[in-house]
Amino acid sequence: MNLLIIVGVVIALWAIVTFNRLTRLRQLSDNAWADIDVQLKRRHDLIPQVVAVVKGHAGYERQTLEALVAARGRALQATGASPAARFQQENPVEGSLRQIFAIAEAYPDLKAVASFAALQRTLTDVEDTLQNARRYYNAVVRDWNTGIAQFPANLLTSTFRFQPREFFGIDDAERAVPSVDTGAHA
Repeated sequence: MNLLIIVGVVIALWAIVTFNRLTRLRQLSDNAWADIDVQLKRRHDLIPQVVAVVKGHAGYERQTLEALVAARGRALQATGASPAARFQQENPVEGSLRQIFAIAEAYPDLKAVASFAALQRTLTDVEDTLQNARRYYNAVVRDWNTGIAQFPANLLTSTFRFQPREFFGIDDAERAVPSVDTGAHA
């Protein structure tokens, strides 16, 4: 009888500790996702300023500016989407911003504008912070997904219907290694 009580208490303690650990991981992943969301909003909020400054100095780069505005619009529409869908819509924004900064290299008068330099620094900071937030989010999601899949915790997680979460990362098309043509023929 005492052995059954001890076993019952041990199982109950294990269930409580496991549930609390998983709840903590779920909260951490929600918080990490919110951090990504904040950085994406900061990026989106800076884009109209970038477009205005670049338009004034490199107005005939209209296609690049329109592509950036369109990418931003699609990304804003995906705000409530899953991490994978959101990443897919945010990627063109990042690419368009890189293109804008590459174009700026061809316009010395644009590079010399203090407001553009400040925007470029701010966006670089946002991108760095976003990269760190992505890494942290993916690490927490990895821990969450591992925690809910491992035995014996998976017995508890199936009871509470805990589901794996998506990573915020590159898709298979981006994962492909680009070929390099060295000009040498076999």
